[in-house]
Amino acid sequence: MIRRAHQCALASLLLLAALLTPAVSGAREYLQLFVTQPYLELHTGPGRGYPVFHVVAREESVDVLFRRTDWFKVRTERGVEGWASQADMQKTVLADGTPFKFDLGDRAGFTSHHFEAGIFAGAYGGANYISAYGSLSFNSQMALEGAVGQFLGRYSNGYTGDIGLIHVIAPESRWSPFVTLGIGEVHIEPKATLVQAVDRSEATAYVGGGVRFYLTRRFFLRAEYKAHYIFTTRNQNEEADEWKAGFAFFF
Repeated sequence: MIRRAHQCALASLLLLAALLTPAVSGAREYLQLFVTQPYLELHTGPGRGYPVFHVVAREESVDVLFRRTDWFKVRTERGVEGWASQADMQKTVLADGTPFKFDLGDRAGFTSHHFEAGIFAGAYGGANYISAYGSLSFNSQMALEGAVGQFLGRYSNGYTGDIGLIHVIAPESRWSPFVTLGIGEVHIEPKATLVQAVDRSEATAYVGGGVRFYLTRRFFLRAEYKAHYIFTTRNQNEEADEWKAGFAFFF
């Protein structure tokens, strides 16, 4: 009877161990850093606009949970979680005393990166135009891009959407020209006063080119031109020129 009880107890322990093992093995290890300055300020959010609510004293440690642009979310030895700026984190060290290093973005990243995004202002068919884009790179010279925009004109307003390929020439250069082509759609809302005009959506195709200029860290300027061909349901197709420039960043 005693032997059977021991067997049942052993089986229960093995079952408990099996249940706990995935949780233990799935525990994540975080990078531990030590403060070398008099203190490390922790903000309530990732930005200078968020107030400082806690400070970490010199020689105390923090665990790095994750990074969001120029801010790091960390956890102190007492379990307090907050956000530290990139400038402050550059003053921390690893357990062996070596400085904490992380990617700030540089020319090498500008030459070859996976993603980029940006915002522009310019003109579309003579109307004021604002747009934004995102890009996925296949290699240092070829990428797939998607863009959306809105134009506000004297005779009509509307929206645009494009998707296409971009080929970068001399990506290692600070000035990097490129060519692009793709397809899209334009939605036009005429401003009529005497008669009721009908809104319309038309398929488009475009070809264009431009140039990128590396600024610093992860930021660059970009200017481009696109010639849009609008395939209307009328007897004659239309054309629209797009000029724009703006800021972009890569990551």
